[in-house]
Amino acid sequence: MPTPRRRDRHQRGLRGPMALPNRWTGRPVRVPRRPDDREFFAQALAEAIATIAKSCPRALEGISVSMADVPDLPAAWRHHSVPLAAAVESPDGRAAEVVVYRRPLQLRAASRDGLRILVRRTLVEQLSVVTGLPTEEIDPEGSPTPDDND
Repeated sequence: MPTPRRRDRHQRGLRGPMALPNRWTGRPVRVPRRPDDREFFAQALAEAIATIAKSCPRALEGISVSMADVPDLPAAWRHHSVPLAAAVESPDGRAAEVVVYRRPLQLRAASRDGLRILVRRTLVEQLSVVTGLPTEEIDPEGSPTPDDND
């Protein structure tokens, strides 16, 4: 007797559990999910901040780092490129701010590893602009170069 095949009707994906039940509890094993794009970008930004905090903590003193989906460009924007990040100095004594834009960076990266590298490089460049520190001092080991030329 042939084994029954599961059909993927209308290309809606698999039906039923993704893993066999745990032999001790009888419940299905939870399959870890891959983080979505927003979660992965937030993780990459947090890793970049942690790396910079270890190598040059004074580069982050008095600076707020945040992320936004897209830049808020004026209607009269005539440039052919979209900014990847913005460094805003605060003249009134508040913390300076570096905003990293998620969607422009994701569109320029060929892979998730490439995105991680691009986020780190972009953050280092913006911190260099705000603090006046050279990029080699902020990130002495430099960002790794991807093998596939992302």
